[in-house]
Order: sequence, then structure tokens, then C-alpha cells
Amino acid sequence: MSETPGWWIYQGTGEQHDGIERLPAPPPWRSFDEAATPTAPPVAETAADARQGGKYRPDRDTVELVNAALYLRRPLLVTGRPGTGKSTLATAIAHELRLGRPLRWNITSRVTLKDGLYQYDPLARLYQNSRRVAGDEGEDVGRFIRLGPLGTALLPAARPRVLLIDEIDKGDLDLPNDLLTIFEDGTYEIPELVRQADHSPDALVMAADSTERVPVHAGRVRCRAFPVIVMTSNDEREFPPAFLRRCVQVTLRQPDGDKLARIVSAHLDGLADGSADLIDSFLARREPGDLATDQLLNAIYLTDQAGRSGGVDRLQLAEKVMANLSRQSDDD
Repeated sequence: MSETPGWWIYQGTGEQHDGIERLPAPPPWRSFDEAATPTAPPVAETAADARQGGKYRPDRDTVELVNAALYLRRPLLVTGRPGTGKSTLATAIAHELRLGRPLRWNITSRVTLKDGLYQYDPLARLYQNSRRVAGDEGEDVGRFIRLGPLGTALLPAARPRVLLIDEIDKGDLDLPNDLLTIFEDGTYEIPELVRQADHSPDALVMAADSTERVPVHAGRVRCRAFPVIVMTSNDEREFPPAFLRRCVQVTLRQPDGDKLARIVSAHLDGLADGSADLIDSFLARREPGDLATDQLLNAIYLTDQAGRSGGVDRLQLAEKVMANLSRQSDDD
């Protein structure tokens, strides 16, 4: 990567820094409850997050668009073939900018907006009420509510949380439109808490990725700063124009030979120089069908380990673990 522009916050190097502190104020139309007291519990990244995020190597265009989303406080919509690193981008941003462990919301055809915001357990509440004794203090409704990944990302936080919304194109047709209001307003209500707000305005609820309960006032959550949202799509459907114009769109291209060599060097130190033949084989096999980059990494690691005992046909063994993904899908 050539000289880094001074305005970039996210550098794409995998080296941690506090550049998020240099992020200027948001555009006036993307300003939220900046005076709110941070309530979101910090969640440290895991060792796996640190390893994965530190070795991710995005291209220059991707880094520039990530920074555009940071400045504009807009979600990223990341498209590309399987195995191009769409999901890993969220981990890489969280790692480099020291934003803690990224939240993750996996989308299926059955997922609704409410699933991402919060879950309410009425049966547990009914059971608890049946055991209450006369004279007990007021009911703690917050005990029966757990925020979802999106709901947690919108909690007021000292630093914005990173949220991965994975494979949004698999969701219900209405989901993108349902997300529009949330993305624009940065706020949502929990009706079960709103109904009791007149006599019990404050409640403690569970966050998605923490055992710590967080306060919610009058049943309403409003973000302090817009979270870093990365939505991935395999381009299996089109999205409404109103949704697209509120996103920063990124298309991840399949890496060429030079970039593959850099990826191998980052993940398998010392093996890149002796893996040119496997990289060439990978590129040749990728043309007629789908192959993911991690298949190449698996092949290089396996052939290196197996080859230490001698008598191994490296290319033949590598081809067995670089099976074409689209053909497998057709056979299933």
C-alpha cells in the first residue's frame, strides 16, 4: 500500500492504534445523543479476533470506503464472492481501532428487525409473577429482556461498537426497509418497558454479549455515536434504492497473485516464497468456479506439514483441499 492519506482513521495495516479519537464531529444530519452517559459495557476482543483482525489485508479502495463510512456515520454494505473476506473486515476494523469484540448478527430468512433489537421472555415473567409474595417490591421487567446485537450496538458507548450484519441478502424482503428508520434515527423503543415508564421509568436489561445489565430509561435506547456497521451480501438479491443510498457500498474483488502472496505471508510466515506453484494452481482452478482464499491457506499449511516426511505430491494433495465450492453446492 502506498503512502497513507492523512485523513484516514482506519489504515488497514492490522496494527492497533487510537486513531478513532481523531475522528471529527459527524455531519449535522448524523448527530445523535452525544451528551448521553456511556452505558454500554466494554467487551474485550478474543485472541482469535486479534489474530484474525491483525492479519487482514484490505486493498486501498476498501480502506478508503471504510474511512468514508466512519466520517459519514453510515453503514457499510460489503459485497463480493465467498471467501473474499467480507465478514473479516468487521473484525479487522474493530481490532485496529481498539473497539473491542465485534457484535455479530447472522441473518436468515426467518429473522426480523425485533430479533436484532431485543428478546423478551413472557413465560419467564409469568412464572416469576406466580411466585411473588404479597408485599414484594415492584416487578423488575428488565430481567426478562435481553438486547440483540443491533440493540446492543445502539447503546450509548464511550467508543462506537462494531456490528457485523452477516448475509443480509438472505433476510426477509422487508428487512432492509425496516432497518432504514433505525439507521436514520439511531434509536428504538422496547414496548414492554414503555408501558411501565410512568411508574417505573428506569430498568436494567441484559446486553447481547455481556452478563452485565445496562440501564434503559423510559423504554427508549438512543445511541451516543453511530456504531460501525458492516453488512455483508453475496449479491443474491437487489436492495431498495432508498436503502442503498444510505449505505457506503464496497465490493471486494478476488485477490490476484501478488495479493495472495501477501495474504499467505501474513498468515503463514515463511511459507509464501515457496508457495508460488500452489498460488498459481489456485488461480487456475479459481477461474472456472468458486474457490475461497482460506482454501489456499489450508493447502499451503497442509502440504508444508505433510511434505516434511517426504514422498508427497504437493500439487496433487493441494488440489484435494481446493475443491470447487460451486460444484459442491450443486451436488448437495
